[in-house]
Amino acid sequence: MYLHVIIGCMNKKIIATNRKAFHDYTVFEKFTAGIVLTGTEIKSIRKGAINLKDSFCKIENGEIFLYKTHISPYEQGNRFNHDPERVRKLLLHKKEIMRMFGKVKKENFTIVPLEVFLCKGFAKVEIALVKGKKLHDKREDLAKKAQKRDMDRESKR
Repeated sequence: MYLHVIIGCMNKKIIATNRKAFHDYTVFEKFTAGIVLTGTEIKSIRKGAINLKDSFCKIENGEIFLYKTHISPYEQGNRFNHDPERVRKLLLHKKEIMRMFGKVKKENFTIVPLEVFLCKGFAKVEIALVKGKKLHDKREDLAKKAQKRDMDRESKR
């Protein structure tokens, strides 16, 4: 199992997490990327009005894009408000994008956002290379969680 070390932001404020991703996929490698946003989008994100439930990433022409991420329109926004589910560009180094592209093509990985957080006033997204879990893997994970919960409960007594 691979893990990319996230260097930089010490005090990050987590805005949204994709819980479904941890349930449906096995996470292999994580990356932190910036998001290209408009003014009303960042204001909505700061309010916590973002949903990552069905979102995913695609690599097109050497650039990576975030799809199906719902950012609610800003309440005080006027006619310049944004489209809630528009495609957003992610900011990563070219070397990281090419590495991810190779793994997606050769090893059938999927790129999924795990969480959105604020770091020094900028919105960042943590994306991961994942593979889908089979039904028996999900059952195994649920059994392990239940066993750990029971052990923790017994150790408290």
